[in-house]
Amino acid sequence: MTWILGIESSCDDTGIAVLHVTEEGRVEVHANVVSSQFELHERYGGVVPELATRAHLQNMIPVVEEALHRAGKRGTEIDVIAVTKGPGLIGALLIGVQLAKSLAYVWGCDLVGVNHLEGHIESIFLEEGAPERFPFIGLLVSGGHTCLYRIDDHCDVQLLGATHDDAAGEAFEKAAKM
Repeated sequence: MTWILGIESSCDDTGIAVLHVTEEGRVEVHANVVSSQFELHERYGGVVPELATRAHLQNMIPVVEEALHRAGKRGTEIDVIAVTKGPGLIGALLIGVQLAKSLAYVWGCDLVGVNHLEGHIESIFLEEGAPERFPFIGLLVSGGHTCLYRIDDHCDVQLLGATHDDAAGEAFEKAAKM
């Protein structure tokens, strides 16, 4: 049985989750706390990286504390910290990674870096009973990224192609906020 603290800070939302992996390999979400920066960036029509970084700095510790509280766990009971290592806004990522390194050191637990985009792909398997049919082609449309991947197995992902400038994900997100 493994307890995981997940830290996500690749853009403007601070997300912390506490997960439990059972002996059978099932993943249970015990807490999922998100601090949104939508109102902070709304007046600018998009995310301002410097403001996002500063907001992560303010929000990160309270969101971690809230997630641990909701899960009924202490930091020393965490076995692994999984943190977004990229891609994303460099300042925002640094806040999450530095916190993850510090907590892993203090709590004496393992630390794993997670590719933000590959995390999106793996998330389709979180639903209990989700079929696992490999290989498959995945189209990822998220924020500033539009990518086509070949997925041969869990964590066996090959980028086939991606946009270099405008991304469909950005257009989807802006339209969804209207």
